[in-house]
Amino acid sequence: MADYNPDRCPVYASFFGAMGCAASIIFTVFGASYGTAKSSGAIFSSGVLRPDRLMQNAICAIMAQILGIYGFVASSIISGDLKEKMPLFQGFLQLGAGITVGLCGLAAGFSIGIVGDAGVRASTQQPRLYVGMVLILIFAEVLGLYGVVISIMMLTSSRDATTCIY
Repeated sequence: MADYNPDRCPVYASFFGAMGCAASIIFTVFGASYGTAKSSGAIFSSGVLRPDRLMQNAICAIMAQILGIYGFVASSIISGDLKEKMPLFQGFLQLGAGITVGLCGLAAGFSIGIVGDAGVRASTQQPRLYVGMVLILIFAEVLGLYGVVISIMMLTSSRDATTCIY
């Protein structure tokens, strides 16, 4: 309480936390939807040639949907810490955490969509390429995982902020 300063707890601080909460879910869902849509076109067109590989090739769409879960986790953590009166520092960290996981999820979704599209089409013609496609998809998925790990680290340190008195 000794370090309490009313300037550190402005009324608009929670706005930044709410924007971080929104950014995390919005951007990761955009990435997940792009990855799903882009790879699904290849999955269905390749399914005409090789219907037996349809479920095997669906891994691209599944991996893209995991990105939405990353955004959901970060949004849930942020929303649990939102208060009407909170330190500006905490609001900024929540905004940064939301943008971090959101944009990493968006980039990973783009990567999964492009790799999934090309990989499914190629592995349909040459099945030995499937393992290589899965490895590259894992590398793309890890980009989103990096974002959620850093986001959680930021959110953990945001709890050490100044306590605001009403």
